[in-house]
Amino acid sequence: MNIDRKWNVGVIGATGMVGQRFLTLLDGHPWFTPVCLAASARSAGKPYEQAVGNKWAMSVPIPAYAKNMTVLDAEADAEKIAQAVDFVFCAVNMKKEEIKALEERYAKLEVPVVSNNSAHRGTADVPMIIPEINPEHLAVIQAQKKRLGTARGFIAVKSNCSLQSYVPLLHPLKAFGIKSAAVCTYQAISGAGKTFETMPEILDNVIPYIGGEEEKSEQEPLKIWGKVKNGAIVNASAPSITAQCLRVPVTDGHTAAVFVSFEKKPKREEILSAWKNFKGEPQDLNLPSAPKQFLHYLEEDNRPQPKLDRTEEKGMAVCAGRLREDSLFDYKFIGCSHNTLRGAAGGAVLLAELLAAKGYFD
Repeated sequence: MNIDRKWNVGVIGATGMVGQRFLTLLDGHPWFTPVCLAASARSAGKPYEQAVGNKWAMSVPIPAYAKNMTVLDAEADAEKIAQAVDFVFCAVNMKKEEIKALEERYAKLEVPVVSNNSAHRGTADVPMIIPEINPEHLAVIQAQKKRLGTARGFIAVKSNCSLQSYVPLLHPLKAFGIKSAAVCTYQAISGAGKTFETMPEILDNVIPYIGGEEEKSEQEPLKIWGKVKNGAIVNASAPSITAQCLRVPVTDGHTAAVFVSFEKKPKREEILSAWKNFKGEPQDLNLPSAPKQFLHYLEEDNRPQPKLDRTEEKGMAVCAGRLREDSLFDYKFIGCSHNTLRGAAGGAVLLAELLAAKGYFD
C-alpha cells in the first residue's frame, strides 16, 4: 500500500528502552514523522541526547533527528503535544493506574494513543491487536470513543511481548481445534529494559520468575481470540493455556517451548503448511513494517536461536522449529521472536500503520 501523506507522531516515554526502539524505527519511516519526544519531568527541558545520557541501549547511534529535540514533560505538556501530533506512541514506565489515566487523558485531548503498555490490555473496549491475527477488533474503537466522549481520540494496545513467540504459531492451528497448550518462555533481558551492564545478576544465571508475566501469557491470548459484541471484546473461553516464564541471559529475543493438543490431531505436514501459507492484513495491504513471510519454519535441529534468528525480516517475523510429536500432548515445537521489534515497538508501529491504512487517524 502506497500512501502519499504523512502523520506527525509523538513518542511518550522516549528515553526508556522501548521508546529508544521507537526512535530508531521512526528514523526515515515513509508515513510517520516524529515531532515530539516526551518523558518524565526529570528529563523534560533537556536535548534528547543529554536526557537519555548513558542509558542509550540500542546497537545503532541515536538518530540524528532526535539528538537535539527538546524532551517535553509527558504529563505537564500534554496539551502542547496534543496540538502538534496526529497520534502518539506510548511506552512509559509508571504505575498501572497512572498509565491508564495518562493514556485516557491524551485520548480525551483527541489524540489516538498506540500503546506498548499493559495498563489498558484488560479494558473491554480497548483493542489489543496482533495485526495479522485480530484486526477486526479495531471495530470496538467506535464504542470506546462513545465512552470517552471523543470524536477522534482513542487507545489501541499491542499484546505482551512474550506472546509473539507462540500465539502467532498457534493461531493458524486453531482450524484443527486446539484443546490445550503449555508454554515455557525464555525471555531476554531487554524485556525488562535491561542490558548486561544494568542486570549483572543475570550473568551465568536463569531467574524463574517475571512478575505478572505468566498471567498475561495465559489470559491475553483469550482476548486476542475473542469477539467484539455490544461494544466490548468478549474473551474466548478456550483453549486453556498454562505458562511458565523465565528470564535468561540473552540480550534480545524471546524463545518459547510450546506443547499443544487438538480436538482432531493434524498431520505434521498440515501444521507446516498452515504456517507457511498464513498471512494477514499487513501482508495483503503491504504495510511498510510488515514481514513478507510472517511465519518461518527452520528445518535444522538446533534452530530457532535468538542470536541467529531474532532479526528475520527486520525482526518482524516469527520463527519456529523442532516440530515433533509428543508423548503427553499431540505436538511440541519451539518459537522465537524479537521482543523489542515484533514484540514491542515494531509491533506497535505495525499496528499504527494498520490504523493509518484503515483511516483511524483521519
